[in-house]
Amino acid sequence: MQSHTANLGGPVHYVDHGGEGTPLVLVHGLGGSLLNWAAVGRRLTAHGRVLALDLAGFGRTPLAGRSASVDANGRLLERFLREVVGAPAVLMGNSMGGFLSLRVAARAPELARALVLVNPAQPHVKGVPLDPEVARRFAIAAVPGLGELMAAFNARRLGARRLTQDMLELCCKDTGTVPLEVVEAHVALTTERLATMPWGSAAYLEAARSLLRTLRRADGYHRDVKAVRCPTMLVHGVHDRLVRFACSEALARLRPDWRFEVFPDAGHVPQLEDPDGFCSRVGTWLDGLGQEQRSVG
Repeated sequence: MQSHTANLGGPVHYVDHGGEGTPLVLVHGLGGSLLNWAAVGRRLTAHGRVLALDLAGFGRTPLAGRSASVDANGRLLERFLREVVGAPAVLMGNSMGGFLSLRVAARAPELARALVLVNPAQPHVKGVPLDPEVARRFAIAAVPGLGELMAAFNARRLGARRLTQDMLELCCKDTGTVPLEVVEAHVALTTERLATMPWGSAAYLEAARSLLRTLRRADGYHRDVKAVRCPTMLVHGVHDRLVRFACSEALARLRPDWRFEVFPDAGHVPQLEDPDGFCSRVGTWLDGLGQEQRSVG
C-alpha cells in the first residue's frame, strides 16, 4: 500500500493498494476515513486497481480553506476521478460515501463503470423507528454551537481510544469481529487528529448538517437513484443503527435491477465486520461483470 497526496484545490490524501485493470475507488462515510476500507483494500486488488481517498476534512485530508459539505466533497470526488484515476471506475461507497458515489454515477455517468453501495446514506423510510441514541446524537450535532460544545467535551472526556470504541459500538453489531490491527490503526489516526488537526470536529459537523439537509429533500435523491445506469450492487447489514435496513429494502424495490446483498450478522460497516464475506460476495459480482463485458465486447 502506497500513500500519496494529490493537489485538487488543496491536498487530498489517498492510498493505492495496488492491483491492475479496472480502477476501484473506495469512498468512506461520515466521520470516517480511508481506514474504513483497511480490512478489504488489499484483498480487492484481485479485481482491479484499488484506490481509497480521504475526503476534505476527514482522515489526513485537511480542509485547507475548502468546505466539507456533501456538495463540496461530491465535486472533490469527481475531480479525483478525472484527475487522479483518469478512467471510469467502480465506485464503492459506505454510508455518506455511498450517497456521494451514487450522486456521481447519476450526474457524471462517464466516471462510473459500476457501483457498490454499502449501507448508503439515504432518506429515512416513514414509519420505521429511529434508533434513539442515533437520533439523540444527530439532533445535538444539528444545533449550531451545541454540536461544537459536545464534540469538544467528548474529545476531552473520552480520548482517542474510547472515541474509537464508541464509534465502533455505534456502527457494528459486534465490535469483536473487526480485525485488531484495523482497530489500532483507527486509534492511532484519532490520536493524530486530536493532537494536530483542529479542523476535524468542524468538518464532521459541517458534513453531518449538510447531509441531513440534503436527505430531507427526498425527491432529489430519488431522481439520482432513477438516473443511475451502470451495474449496481446494494449491500446492507441487517443490524444497522444509523441507516435502517428497511431503507435499503425500499431502495431495492425501487431498483429491482440492482443486486441486493444482505449481511444478516453485520451493522453499518460490513466491510469491517465481515471482511471475508464482503470480499467474497463483492469479488464474485465484480468478476461476473468483467465476464459479461468481455462477452459483449
